Amino acid sequence: MRVGDNIASIGKISAFALLFGLCAAKQVLADDDVIPPVVEVPAGWFWQGSDAVERQYAYQIDEQVYGHDLSRRNRWYDIEGDKWRVHLLDFNIGKTPVTNEQYAAFIKDTGHDAPEMTKDEWNRQGLIYNYDTIQPFLWSNGTYPKGRGNHPVVLVSWQDAEAYVQWLSQKTGKEWSLPDELHWEKAVRGSEGTFYPWGNIFEPDQLNSGDRGPFDTTPVGQFEAGPFGLYDGAGQVFEWTATSAQAGYRIVKGGSWDDRGCGVCRPAARHARPEHLKHILIGFRVMSRD
Repeated sequence: MRVGDNIASIGKISAFALLFGLCAAKQVLADDDVIPPVVEVPAGWFWQGSDAVERQYAYQIDEQVYGHDLSRRNRWYDIEGDKWRVHLLDFNIGKTPVTNEQYAAFIKDTGHDAPEMTKDEWNRQGLIYNYDTIQPFLWSNGTYPKGRGNHPVVLVSWQDAEAYVQWLSQKTGKEWSLPDELHWEKAVRGSEGTFYPWGNIFEPDQLNSGDRGPFDTTPVGQFEAGPFGLYDGAGQVFEWTATSAQAGYRIVKGGSWDDRGCGVCRPAARHARPEHLKHILIGFRVMSRD
């Protein structure tokens, strides 16, 4: 065999090895347990935001449950955009929030910091929950809590969620991102502008909230799916979005397992959290336009 033939052969072997390596890398993420499954949201119009009737309803159910008018006095729901019709192109969005098991693949592949915190780190955030409260959610040595693989991952900052979607894009060859507020809201509430994914009346058996417990995250997908087949859009955990509220803050949406009422669990409800915050009430889901 001539030298040129040897070089050509080596080139073919190298090309094959490279191709095999890329395929092997993608095979790591070929399992539905690792790649978040998505639902397709078709192109079309939807009602985004809320009107005075919806906000009044949200304040009233909060007052009924909590026995005070704190949300009304602080005008929590007055920051919601006025209801308007918006047209969006089709897109795909995570069927559920990203789970501990799915997030673990990212941690293992990149060495990114797992959702582990010391007592001092937790206390510095200034939240009302004490360190003992977060023990069930803490990872240990890069491993999620036993029996919680299919629970939503929490104790992740907006930066952590951004790092995850960037990694997912690189590993799959698709463009993933966090959903912005508009896409998130359409996916969760549907096209008709109802107060909740299921209609205009709060029903505590339709979501994981503080109204019926268990006052903890639950396995994803346990409640009835929303209009486009998406699960856990109301309750369970708040979700980071790509939408900026002000410098260093991002909009979170959806309400959580600790909320009652549940005015804040409406898809139109919104509030901002610091991008660096790691909270037991906040997770995220992914979005793709591919």
